[in-house]
Amino acid sequence: MASNRRKFLKNIALGAGSLATGLSASGSEIENIGTAIATTGNSASNMCGFAAPKLEKVRIGFVGLGMRGPGAVQRMSHIEGVEIVALCDKRPEKITAAQKILEKAGLPKAKEYTGEEGWKAMAESQGIDLIYSCTPWHLHTPIALYAMNNGKHVATEVPAAVTEKECWALVETSEKTRKHCMMLENCCYDFFELLTLNMARNGMFGELVHAEGAYIHDLRDLNFNNKSGYENMWRLRENAKRDGNLYPTHGLGPIAQCLNINRGDRMQHLVSMSSNDFMMAAMAKELAAKDSFYKEFTDDKFRGNMNTTMVKTAKGKTIMLQHDVTTPRPYSRIHLISGTKGMASKYPAPQRIAFGHNWLKEDEYKDLEKQYTPEIVKHVGEIAKKVGGHGGMDFIMDWRLIDCLRNGLPLDQDVYDAAAWSAVGILSEKSVASNSRTIDIPDYTRGNWKSNKPVELTLKGGGNTGVRNVETK
Repeated sequence: MASNRRKFLKNIALGAGSLATGLSASGSEIENIGTAIATTGNSASNMCGFAAPKLEKVRIGFVGLGMRGPGAVQRMSHIEGVEIVALCDKRPEKITAAQKILEKAGLPKAKEYTGEEGWKAMAESQGIDLIYSCTPWHLHTPIALYAMNNGKHVATEVPAAVTEKECWALVETSEKTRKHCMMLENCCYDFFELLTLNMARNGMFGELVHAEGAYIHDLRDLNFNNKSGYENMWRLRENAKRDGNLYPTHGLGPIAQCLNINRGDRMQHLVSMSSNDFMMAAMAKELAAKDSFYKEFTDDKFRGNMNTTMVKTAKGKTIMLQHDVTTPRPYSRIHLISGTKGMASKYPAPQRIAFGHNWLKEDEYKDLEKQYTPEIVKHVGEIAKKVGGHGGMDFIMDWRLIDCLRNGLPLDQDVYDAAAWSAVGILSEKSVASNSRTIDIPDYTRGNWKSNKPVELTLKGGGNTGVRNVETK
């Protein structure tokens, strides 16, 4: 097994350039990585709790300036200790728009990279510490691998990977290069999720038994929009070729932290079931009758409208995850944790806590909120609301990432989280395809989950990163 592990690492090192071509995850580049996976952990290579050398200035290169990218540039422009040195998108007009964000913030113009593979040149260039990737899903792993192999830390939008081999490639490359690979799961930094995480750490809910999360968001108007929707309809294409929980991490990330997944427990196996598609194929045919652009989608077998996935952990806890971006329902991420002493729930509103048959009264809830709001929220929460980004949670995430890098602290989300949380979506497809049979979830920590320490909720060793140019009322 040790020789297989060395061969696997060598294959990654030699094949990184061919992998990072931007081709689909089913291409031969992924096949060339190798398949041998070590089954026992090596504490010397463990990236959980890894602290990279301090960076006085964090020089960032952004790739993908369509949907999520401009907001990330805007948020980072407010954080002291950040230098936005590079911008990359295959569409030059998107780079021009991002340059205006920097100009408005009074920051220097960034170097520009464009073309289908402009991100390769950016990753190869000197003077960049962190690549921040906001690209379509199939590019997340290729960009991350190429960046790490070129000496950069990586922060990538969700999910971090779309195949099982990509999950392992991220883990092996992060360990080999000793570079952070963080998935930008912003929902971990929402205010109620952080509150319940701190309460869970303090034993307020007792032993956690069950948790639920979801991504329920009617995206039909966006996914089927060929004018201002996703570039080349990439997200609709994902829905047309895959069936499972395609976007698990918004609901899973926060509850995984509450359950100390990869840090005291791990997800062991899952079962997944999808409904049939009752809406997307019909919508494609309806649109095609008016616009020939949509004819290519009329023969697709779209994923089921609702997917429900159940996970069991090594310690016997259960997790329910749901995914529905089609039916006309109010937005919901379902953040629910249930323990031997109490529970917390958000969606539908309002967010609530109970320690028995009845929800706490508002004044009782406010007292708990005051007592258990984590230090990070007290420190930058109000500023985050002003800067914005899903009510402020995006900014808290970005600020925390930069503060950790500047102070040489471990990140709240490491490559094992990126792999495991993403893998749930990938493996849900295997379960759906096999009549909802049980599918094992790999242990990406290779046993280190038994001794890895939970996410640090204090600002110990950090908290000294300032925020600039934020209007106050």
